[in-house]
Amino acid sequence: MKHRPSFSLRHLGLRLGLSALLLGSGGPTSWAQSVPTTAADLQAAFQHPPDAAKPWVFWYWMNAAVTPEGITADLEAMHEAGIGGAYLMPIRGAGEKPLITPPAEQLSPRWWDMVRHALREADRLGLKLAMHVSDGFALAGGPWITPELAMQKVVFSETRLTGGRKQAIQLPQPAAVKGYYRDIAVYAYPTPTGGGVSTYTTKPTVTSSAKEGKPERLAVAGNKDGFKLTEPGWVQYAFGQPFTARSLRIRSNGYNYQANRLLVEASQDGKTFRPVVRLTPPRSGWQDSSAVTHALPTTTARFFRFRYDPAGSEPGGEDLDAAKWKPALKVSEIRLSAEARINQYEGKNGEVWRVSPRSTARQLPDSLCVPLGKVLNLTNKLGPDGRLTWTPPAGRWTILRVGHTATGYTNYTGGGALGLECDKFNPAAVQLQFDSWFGEALRQGGPELAGRVLKTLHVDSWECGSQNWSGNFAAEFRQRRGYDLLPYLPVLAGVPLQSAEVSERVLFDVRQTIAELVGDKFYATLAAAARAKGVSFSAEAIAPTMVSDGLLHYQHVDAPMGEFWLRSPTHDKPNDMLDAVSGAHIYGKNIVQAESFTELRMAWDEHPAMLKSVQDRNYALGVNRLVYHVFAHNPWLDRQPGMTLNGVGLYFQRDQTWWRPGRAWVDYARRCQALLQLGRPVVDLAVFIGEETPRRAVLPERLTETLPGIFGPQKVQSEQKRLANASVPMREMPEKVSATAGSFTADMLVDPLHGYAYDSFNPDALLRLAQVRNGRIELPGGASYGLLVVPGATSLWPDSTSMTPAVAHKLRELVQAGATILLDRQPSRSPELRGFPQADQEVKQLTARLQATTEAKASAAPGATASSGSPSPFSETLRLEQMRPGGEAHLLRGPYTADSFEPLGLLRDLTASYSGGQRARGLAWTHRTAEQFDIYFVSNQLDSVQTIDLSLRVAGRQPELWDAVTGEIRPARDWQQENGRTRLPLRLEPSGSLFVVFRQPTTQTAGHSGPNWLTTTPAQPLGGPWQVQFDTKAGGPAQPVAFAQLTDWSQHADEAIRHYSGTADYTQTFRWKGRKKSGQRVYLELGQVNNLAEVELNGQPVGTAWTAPYRLDITEAVRKGPNQLRIRVTNTWANRLIGDAALPVEQRHTSLTTAPAPAATKPLLPAGLLGPVVISTETSPPAPLLGERGAF
Repeated sequence: MKHRPSFSLRHLGLRLGLSALLLGSGGPTSWAQSVPTTAADLQAAFQHPPDAAKPWVFWYWMNAAVTPEGITADLEAMHEAGIGGAYLMPIRGAGEKPLITPPAEQLSPRWWDMVRHALREADRLGLKLAMHVSDGFALAGGPWITPELAMQKVVFSETRLTGGRKQAIQLPQPAAVKGYYRDIAVYAYPTPTGGGVSTYTTKPTVTSSAKEGKPERLAVAGNKDGFKLTEPGWVQYAFGQPFTARSLRIRSNGYNYQANRLLVEASQDGKTFRPVVRLTPPRSGWQDSSAVTHALPTTTARFFRFRYDPAGSEPGGEDLDAAKWKPALKVSEIRLSAEARINQYEGKNGEVWRVSPRSTARQLPDSLCVPLGKVLNLTNKLGPDGRLTWTPPAGRWTILRVGHTATGYTNYTGGGALGLECDKFNPAAVQLQFDSWFGEALRQGGPELAGRVLKTLHVDSWECGSQNWSGNFAAEFRQRRGYDLLPYLPVLAGVPLQSAEVSERVLFDVRQTIAELVGDKFYATLAAAARAKGVSFSAEAIAPTMVSDGLLHYQHVDAPMGEFWLRSPTHDKPNDMLDAVSGAHIYGKNIVQAESFTELRMAWDEHPAMLKSVQDRNYALGVNRLVYHVFAHNPWLDRQPGMTLNGVGLYFQRDQTWWRPGRAWVDYARRCQALLQLGRPVVDLAVFIGEETPRRAVLPERLTETLPGIFGPQKVQSEQKRLANASVPMREMPEKVSATAGSFTADMLVDPLHGYAYDSFNPDALLRLAQVRNGRIELPGGASYGLLVVPGATSLWPDSTSMTPAVAHKLRELVQAGATILLDRQPSRSPELRGFPQADQEVKQLTARLQATTEAKASAAPGATASSGSPSPFSETLRLEQMRPGGEAHLLRGPYTADSFEPLGLLRDLTASYSGGQRARGLAWTHRTAEQFDIYFVSNQLDSVQTIDLSLRVAGRQPELWDAVTGEIRPARDWQQENGRTRLPLRLEPSGSLFVVFRQPTTQTAGHSGPNWLTTTPAQPLGGPWQVQFDTKAGGPAQPVAFAQLTDWSQHADEAIRHYSGTADYTQTFRWKGRKKSGQRVYLELGQVNNLAEVELNGQPVGTAWTAPYRLDITEAVRKGPNQLRIRVTNTWANRLIGDAALPVEQRHTSLTTAPAPAATKPLLPAGLLGPVVISTETSPPAPLLGERGAF
């Protein structure tokens, strides 16, 4: 047994405060609770990580195919791999053809038996479990949710009539889902200009440039036939008489980006066309299939053309999802209307997640808006049978019947507990959902067993659309917004009231109320229910599907979670990750989780070395706990690979070929997470995300116009080129998935601000939490920022002139208290109705006073003159050295053109350069700090070795290099400290990473001579022959095979080897010819390994090589004379599955239940040990190890 430190792990647990213990038992943590008290404690946390540092898995029980023996095997495999716990989530039901008999259908007695068995086995093994808030993973529903308790939406019907006599009018009932409908109100108003006139009533002749398809169907109400153009072309509507158009409704069978960026043209003769408007598509997420109504400037013509051309298309993204795909016009309905409508009201009323341009006075002049005073509320005249008895005044009238019904969304990935989604604004419905699923699981497990094991409630990513009504919505609106919504309710149907300004402001208030309610009623209710049961609360992102503030709900969550995908750019979620990280930081949540390595199409070639750089990039973003996606329960013990999530996700489960050696990769995660959960993150910038709703964290590329100097001209130009999207370049990833090449991808998150980190700041954090201390904006949870950036217009905050008086007041308060704020917009109005129009003047006056205050501070400095409102802070009237006179703070006007924030007193936290002085590329990093230490994590995101000069904003402590792959800790030898910074050279292997830790105080300003990394000299090559034993159970040959030299299995003549997947034992006896010098280390260099290698020397395990440089320390195991070497090499499933695809089912060695197999024609992958294998010795040894290597 290796020597262990004198202090115990129990002592470490106490020293770490309550964080590890509480998190393991489901309780919340804060940064203040996670700080070790000594340098030794920090080392122990790394070399013997606590349970809180263990990664978890999503454990999917697929298709009700669950068995006790499978559960036991799964949980034992998790335990052996070092997994801390599992999110138990059943997916789908048994269906008509159950995979096993009897199935364990959700809620059935057998299913609860399986749940109890899982609890007992997890308890035996020391594992914890979490469960989702509902059956399936999306989102919170079940059979106990009746339509009146379901998510609600506002629905409408219109009736037009002529007044002057008493009438009994049967009003058509608006749409009802699941037979449920309730009235809200009935309104009457004089029919607006053009009311009731559209291409439904005035039929056009429809033609197209296309030779195929049925364009005439586009003018038919409710048409479901799709019309498609793959090349530039047009659709034309021709009228017998001039038609006046004021709005245009576009509907596709599924949202189509190109249909909502058509160029609308008009002509009087059908020959000469003039442009009317290029439609602007809304920002929209992936769960959007609603129609889009575009407001048009009033246009009268006999011919209208809708011209499609993909040129100028924007590349896609999470908030422009439909633009990701290959450009094509796909549309099922184009409806011109003579009646004005609020521009893109379907998103503005909260029905769907969208951000849309405001309606303009050109589109909606006051003359086309219904005067508020002429809207009559006739609700009390509506009978229970839907008949309205009323005597309308003379003239043409429109009756608007407004009600609400269920949205119809279900927890669609559920099985036996499938049902409607609960009303997210109704605490009683939310509590019922909790009690009926998670609460029932606690009851079924019993207070002692479930109380020990089932420790986390989870809400997964939001996949049930949006809602914009509930029984309490009107009352909540009045309380929160300060006025009654009901007189303005027709705006939710797109009816412009009073003016474009009034209509837009009411809709802004509606969306803001929705965003608040989803946090206050759904997440807060679940958080309280979880606390009452003594469990922690985990949740993923809410955007871009539910109208919301994408950060706000994380205030209620103990462990925020995002998600990142593997080789799936069309589905990756970098914005989800930024939402979770920033949400955790601003609300003081220490644990940031990530659903990890979700993959659109499992390729069966995945292995830890491939995954490491993606993992490290997310650690650098702020993640400190992985939740591997996915561990699918395999009910069989004799079928491999067995079960999957229909081929989606990383295959990370007990039947993975490299499951046993993969423990080394999990150990790497544990070491990383142990350090990344300590202290608090160091983040210099807060970026305000604005007040538009929906809203979410700001992607870095959207700051290039506000911070051009920080990004640099090359990046600014490349971003302009990306957005220009010339020729709409495409790429294929994964196989047979084609999408725009210019879409934002997660690799763009790597050090975008060149040594500065930023968090996104929502209005809640700004207004409720922010205060200034010593010139920095601080939050109660521990976050601290030296600069607040209020960017110019972004895609999710397009109206750069709006700001509520509350935010303007707060900015002024922060500046007066000593904060520095960069304002890249000049607010001139408030977006809300409250206080209108006086509030607009208030915003103007506040920002003017704010500017005057900062000018006065600048002019108070010797030699300074007052700024005249120059657009750059580096104008001649406000010189660099005068920006912080006497340490005072200022309001700076963007764009910011300097290449650093050093003039503001903010030095870069990290810089990395090559020997020639050029900025290093592809270096991801993060920094955490506490009073006792500073921790930097640095990751090489390139697939080549990088030697860099690193400069870190820390001094006064000795730098140490902590390697989470090996568990080794060494003091750096080559380093210098000057001007508050530490400089040291580093060498990073391909996809390599290191922690640079400062924990020991020092008065020295430089280290001793010697390298910071290991260099070796080949001492003895180990050529052939090798005896290689394959596993016959995996289809390998029965007898050992002699390899005269190392050979790629996939090139071997023997088909059993060529298609082999699994582990093979390489053995060799060699005589060590070298001589061990005192203190000199000896290494085994394996060369090329496909894909993992476990090494034993003389019966002593020396480690697992799973990532570059595939080198293991054999100093303690090698000996003079004969040495017995055993190398167990494991590849991936790919080659066996490819080989089996060409065989009849009965001859196959594999069994795939729910995933497609690779094609038999797919190229085989390199496999096995290719070497060269060499014994080497240290040439220039780094500093000696500090303590033992990490061992578990």
